[in-house]
Amino acid sequence: MSKRVVKLTVLNDLICPNCAIGQHELFTAIAHCKDELKLPLEFELEFLPFRLITTTLLPQDYAPKVQKAEFFTNTFGADRFAQLEESIAKWAAEKGVPMSFNGVVSQSTRAHRLSRKAFRLGGMKLQLPFLMAVFRAHLQEAKDIGDPDVLADLAVEVGIMSSKSEALAFIQSDELEDEVNTMCDEARAKGITGVPLTVIDGKWAVSGGQASDVFVQVRRLPPSS
Repeated sequence: MSKRVVKLTVLNDLICPNCAIGQHELFTAIAHCKDELKLPLEFELEFLPFRLITTTLLPQDYAPKVQKAEFFTNTFGADRFAQLEESIAKWAAEKGVPMSFNGVVSQSTRAHRLSRKAFRLGGMKLQLPFLMAVFRAHLQEAKDIGDPDVLADLAVEVGIMSSKSEALAFIQSDELEDEVNTMCDEARAKGITGVPLTVIDGKWAVSGGQASDVFVQVRRLPPSS
């Protein structure tokens, strides 16, 4: 039996904990479909950039740095941030995936540029490990993912670049910055204001950090013509 190819395009922001949750649930659903249900499906994934916080509100390089909890409290309000923190802590405990709001907040443009570079060089097989490494650094290790040194280490770790000097040279250039800015602007122009947003076969959209069961229902959708 030939396999049906399911194309998944995911808009995400690498500073967004709900995007990390959505990615985890999506990967869980894919593994369930392939390993447990044994469905004849082949998944092709591409992650596209989105900036939840505009560069006007959160410039690429600003000083002094602000702790995540303080920034999000000031941006969204104490009540909304408390609800977000509680829901994420509950999910993390249930899944056994450590997540926290420790560390500073930074704009995600540099990380998005490296994500696009990874996809250009190796498709999803290189992009996905990089995204996982960024979320780990940001949400588990409380590292600053706007810091060129942090990003350079991650780029070398997953194989985007062969040396830290090569990675730093890329980060300190403007390569792919126009592409990232254009993609972010185009998403906003389409009315997208929140992520993650997963588009299935260019037709159906799933918004938010949904449970894996939601993504498993992909198998019930008719194939693309």
